[in-house]
Amino acid sequence: MKLVIPTIGHKQAAWDYRQEHIDRGETHIHGSNGFMNAESYESWLEKVIWSQTNSTSDWVTGDVYFAIVSGKIVGTIAVRHSLNDALLYSGGHIGYGIRPSERRKGYGSEMLAHALDRCRELSMEKALVTCDKGNIASAKTAQKKGGILENEVVEEDGNIVERYWIPLR
Repeated sequence: MKLVIPTIGHKQAAWDYRQEHIDRGETHIHGSNGFMNAESYESWLEKVIWSQTNSTSDWVTGDVYFAIVSGKIVGTIAVRHSLNDALLYSGGHIGYGIRPSERRKGYGSEMLAHALDRCRELSMEKALVTCDKGNIASAKTAQKKGGILENEVVEEDGNIVERYWIPLR
């Protein structure tokens, strides 16, 4: 597996990745920096590139990667360089999503390991990883990487989120 920064050369593979989520009835792709709602691949790519070095009062600097196996995008993962209040509450430093047809193959664990390395490069002492309470696979992945459940929080829509802190030192 390789984690790569998205480029224009990934356009068709990225649209195929997105379409598979849509075909499964999913409305959000975790760790994609809003790819599901992008008006165009080019506008999304501009946002991804801008986010690498810029932030606003409600948006933190971060990196988005495609996880690629045998030339196919199997996932997206975002590494946020810091936390704002919303991310501290239920978003975390790392968000990731796996292509529906590629789930339960260990890609999430491998992607998270790479993202934790990036967090270490950013000199973080610990990383916050969150997941929906019913997402047992993501909870196990966080725990496998040393994640310690701090608590559960309830989002405005009633969704329950588990918050795991992973020590990096």
